[in-house]
Amino acid sequence: MNILLLHQYFLEENDSGGSRWNEITKIWEEKGHSITVLGGMMHANGKEKLPEYKGLHFKLKQQGNIKIWRCHVSEAYNKSFVGRLWGYFSFMISSIYAGLFKAKGKFDVVIVTSPPLFVGLSGYIISRLRGMPLVFEVRDLWPESAIDTGVLTNKMLIKLAYWFEGFIYRKAKLINVLTPAFYNTLKDVKKVPQDKLILIPNAADFILSEDLLQTFDSHKFRLENGFDGKFVITYVGAHGVANYLEQIIDAGKALEDTNVLFVLIGQGMEKEKLKKIASDKKVTNVLFLDPVPKKEVFKYILASDMGASVLKKVDAFKTVYSNKTFDYMSCKKPILMAIDGVSRELVEDAGAGSYVEPENVNEYNRIIREYLDNPERLIKEGESGYLYARNNFDREVLALRYLNYIENL
Repeated sequence: MNILLLHQYFLEENDSGGSRWNEITKIWEEKGHSITVLGGMMHANGKEKLPEYKGLHFKLKQQGNIKIWRCHVSEAYNKSFVGRLWGYFSFMISSIYAGLFKAKGKFDVVIVTSPPLFVGLSGYIISRLRGMPLVFEVRDLWPESAIDTGVLTNKMLIKLAYWFEGFIYRKAKLINVLTPAFYNTLKDVKKVPQDKLILIPNAADFILSEDLLQTFDSHKFRLENGFDGKFVITYVGAHGVANYLEQIIDAGKALEDTNVLFVLIGQGMEKEKLKKIASDKKVTNVLFLDPVPKKEVFKYILASDMGASVLKKVDAFKTVYSNKTFDYMSCKKPILMAIDGVSRELVEDAGAGSYVEPENVNEYNRIIREYLDNPERLIKEGESGYLYARNNFDREVLALRYLNYIENL
């Protein structure tokens, strides 16, 4: 098949962040399929556009045999809410142009992964004008998540967003969702026909983790990074409004009499604010690190005692899986799960860690001290999560299942 993918946040090589589609497309390409990606020029959590894209609207790149057209995204993207909206719209416009005039050849399908929701319009226009079916993927229930976190408050914009969401669901031939809760919401609440819906969730990268599990010297890494003698809890991901990482800072303060060290790896609009909060509160056991490539992320996870999955306490996030949860599982690390709903159910069903009520510092304090008193739980829960992910969330198995649905179109 010849597949066109629209993904504003498709990662650069060795970039940090959610690599779901980098890994899926690599698997598909290795099975003999041709992939062209329309991706943005700005990282989801990056502050600056890379120098190689300055002054350009389009640039063709290559990852293996995968062609990637990098398309213009406004540099106002991370400056304000209005700037973020303009970043979405600028990519929508540039990706439409690239999809119609830059990406050459005949495509069998166009796949659009959202958020942002606006890329759905790009995919729809390209699918209509180039005569191919549209597959739409829902990685996050938008606009609900933006409304619940207070990012989207304008009533007219909210009404427009809901109308546009319904329009894309009607026009898509196939809709993939990443969690059972998304599936039920689209089927029961948004009345999307069930024969359009499939469920291909986030997954664990066992190819990378199993190599490192055999070869990586975690003791040496801990010594080199000042982790020796610490109970290290690592969070990997965005530092944004939705994550509300101030709860980690408060938990660190409550645990300052212990050897607990929180390591926060990533970037986002709230990071500098979070650093100032930690400094003002004189919290010394929370370490902020810049984003690192995925292989390096796995080293930090393997050198940790636990992995943390954290989001703001809002109802919309009860429907999401945190993609880093699967990385923690593949590295045999138990999870401190500060997300209610399906993510909590995942960890509890797998016996892979503990749920802590989001934003409840007393619960963070109580649960983490339980692990300090019972360190044998770490190995047991880490192994349990690994086996559960192995049986249910293997990246290659799910990627090939996804491909089978698309071929059947």
